[in-house]
Amino acid sequence: MELVKAALAEALRLLRLQVPPSSLQGSGTPAPPGDSSLAAPPGLPPTCTPSLVSRGTQTETEVELKSSPGPPGLSNGPPAPQGASEEPSGTQSEGGGSSSSGAGSPGPPGILRPLQPPQRADTPRRNSSSSSSPSERPRQKLSRKAISSANLLVRSGSTESRGGKDPLSSPGGPGSRRSNYNLEGISVKMFLRGRPITMYIPSGIRSLEELPSGPPPETLSLDWVYGYRGRDSRSNLFVLRSGEVVYFIACVVVLYRPGGGPGGPGGGGQRHYRGHTDCVRCLAVHPDGVRVASGQTAGVDKDGKPLQPVVHIWDSETLLKLQEIGLGAFERGVGALAFSAADQGAFLCVVDDSNEHMLSVWDCSRGMKLAEIKSTNDSVLAVGFNPRDSSCIVTSGKSHVHFWNWSGGVGVPGNGTLTRKQGVFGKYKKPKFIPCFVFLPDGDILTGDSEGNILTWGRSPSDSKTPGRGGAKETYGIVAQAHAHEGSIFALCLRRDGTVLSGGGRDRRLVQWGPGLVALQEAEIPEHFGAVRAIAEGLGSELLVGTTKNALLRGDLAQGFSPVIQGHTDELWGLCTHPSQNRFLTCGHDRQLCLWDGESHALAWSIDLKETGLCADFHPSGAVVAVGLNTGRWLVLDTETREIVSDVIDGNEQLSVVRYSPDGLYLAIGSHDNVIYIYSVSSDGAKSSRFGRCMGHSSFITHLDWSKDGNFIMSNSGDYEILYWDVAGGCKQLKNRYESRDREWATYTCVLGFHVYVPVRSCQGAEPHVRGPRQPRDQRPIHARRLAPRLAGRQGRQHLPVASAGRWGRGAGARHALSNPLPVPRLLPRRLIAAWRDRLARRRGPAPPCPSLAQSPTTRGRLFPGLTSRHSRSRIFLEGANGAPAHTV
Repeated sequence: MELVKAALAEALRLLRLQVPPSSLQGSGTPAPPGDSSLAAPPGLPPTCTPSLVSRGTQTETEVELKSSPGPPGLSNGPPAPQGASEEPSGTQSEGGGSSSSGAGSPGPPGILRPLQPPQRADTPRRNSSSSSSPSERPRQKLSRKAISSANLLVRSGSTESRGGKDPLSSPGGPGSRRSNYNLEGISVKMFLRGRPITMYIPSGIRSLEELPSGPPPETLSLDWVYGYRGRDSRSNLFVLRSGEVVYFIACVVVLYRPGGGPGGPGGGGQRHYRGHTDCVRCLAVHPDGVRVASGQTAGVDKDGKPLQPVVHIWDSETLLKLQEIGLGAFERGVGALAFSAADQGAFLCVVDDSNEHMLSVWDCSRGMKLAEIKSTNDSVLAVGFNPRDSSCIVTSGKSHVHFWNWSGGVGVPGNGTLTRKQGVFGKYKKPKFIPCFVFLPDGDILTGDSEGNILTWGRSPSDSKTPGRGGAKETYGIVAQAHAHEGSIFALCLRRDGTVLSGGGRDRRLVQWGPGLVALQEAEIPEHFGAVRAIAEGLGSELLVGTTKNALLRGDLAQGFSPVIQGHTDELWGLCTHPSQNRFLTCGHDRQLCLWDGESHALAWSIDLKETGLCADFHPSGAVVAVGLNTGRWLVLDTETREIVSDVIDGNEQLSVVRYSPDGLYLAIGSHDNVIYIYSVSSDGAKSSRFGRCMGHSSFITHLDWSKDGNFIMSNSGDYEILYWDVAGGCKQLKNRYESRDREWATYTCVLGFHVYVPVRSCQGAEPHVRGPRQPRDQRPIHARRLAPRLAGRQGRQHLPVASAGRWGRGAGARHALSNPLPVPRLLPRRLIAAWRDRLARRRGPAPPCPSLAQSPTTRGRLFPGLTSRHSRSRIFLEGANGAPAHTV
């Protein structure tokens, strides 16, 4: 490149020696085309002609290159874009130097700019007349700027050596009105929440057509779900006929076979039903042990559109959805549901989360609602059919137990009726909550309440002394009471042998009860697993217990319980993978730091951080891991001993990202105080010292990545910035973002950048949206800035869109021109409208009201029959139906 520049400079010098002084026209007009004295010899650059330019208050003679076809090997850069903008004097050039072309300005290297000594006698002053016509001046400016734009790539090759600014992104110096250049094929532009984001295309990509316009061919399949939702859910653990355990977490329903191993129902492991679009809140298993009903809450999709709560009935063997029930019929979410048992599961009872907690009965096979009623304004926590009588439904929740009688309406939508009978506590203390109940074989009902008591409910005979409306009514009353646990009872389970299991909250006990509520056996759940949330009976004497700390335990009352599924109990924020082992580490708002084994799908260890962990990253050696907390504090822990080897505080804002360099020599910490802190790290990762700070973001740091050589950082912020940093060079921000387009990165966690760009094509063969050269608004050619040119003749008139009733130049379409005339009665002068009304009144009688600016095009056509208006900047033309001019204003 340097040799080529030197050769071109020498050729230009020889060319200047051959140009006679008489060829320099002081008036600024270009030389005649036939002047042979300015012809370029073979192999030399295009000829140069001087032009006189007046910029600001200074006048000077400047010789500019004028583009002409030449040898491709001597090109200064890519072809100049059409309509490039002019460059005012004294503004900062995109290569970092001044854009003035005075005698004392050498200009950036790589631009062929022969200079002519100023001739003050021939230079016109700022307001003096020039021999060049006004129409020639914009063309001369366009010609000069086309050359300047074409030299951008040549100038950018040496910007780094002289410490210049980004030739494609620099906004210019103070007071500059110059906009950013963006040549065709150099960058792409997208808008995120209304903010433009420019991404530079790597040099290896010749055209955006090479990029796929859709998702990659590779797909991901869900392998394992770590966790169980027991903290805020109940009655969410069941065992299917196949022996699989079904439960839910987030929007996934998990079918887990204890024992592990890959495969489907016969080989263990996990399978997943993923038909829901938002969080699942409740489950019910059909009496056949195969079909499952799951209800989801209301939410929004990825585009912000609302998602309505719905119930899915699906096959647990094929994982196919069989029926969708209640789409649009529920509010907020589905709180509880249950299948009927006496009629082989023909009906489904659902309670939603609305204020009235609507209770509805549905036909499972046809998805048809049979009955609906408002249940109560208090929370409803459980619902169920009587296994011996499908017309009896029980609900329980906050301070109530309701017994419902469903009659009629079978097969007829909406004709069924539901009547309520409230349970009477009588002399017993009314508890605050009744979270669970179970039906006994003899027809009685056991309820567990928040006081730790198990109540036995039975039907009492009709009392004729206190008749209700319509005669004496049958009531449900408490037959017996037993104090079972300290604290609330969350779960009751009827075993195959007729005994009942109860799970306590505060005492974490699991108790087996015989007839007459006699305690037979009990076991205690370890404290770090939490309280009992749900109980399910497995094969043989095996029991499965879900806990409030999102753990799933397996065992029996004699030998105790061990965890098979564990998870976090609050939002999960930090995640990182081990560099050499199949392990990963997580942390979140539950203040737990957990290391997971990806092969055994089990928890290796966990510790309490005492604070909320938000981010983490392993050292390349895997010996230590760095964890960022929400208080600006970050820790380094030994992965084997779990001991804290370093404890540092950077500011008082939360840390959003920590990242080790690929060689392990640096640690970058992104904070919500808009700063990236850089630390130098010892070889084993145990010791660190402050190296520097990367300051330049205008919002909090969200993501960062290291380059493969460990010397540079790419970072994103909360206001969608993409910045690059030279860490090895002193934590300096790289102003020339264009030069980082080919840099290779060790990771790609940043969510903004060309590596995540996918061109969107509306149809086959359509061009992707690529930002090309854009002209600054104030520096466009005069014929592009004006609303409509004042040209003679009807063919030259520009017709403006009717976009605003305001003044000229205002509105959405004021700067654009349309090729076809539009009817614009809204822009007619009031005198013309008044004259038209008077003439029409004399001919036809009373005139209609004056046209309003808000009238529709059809109304305008009726008010102006036979007339079509066309206008330019200074005239409005009214044409008759035959095209003849009717009026000119």
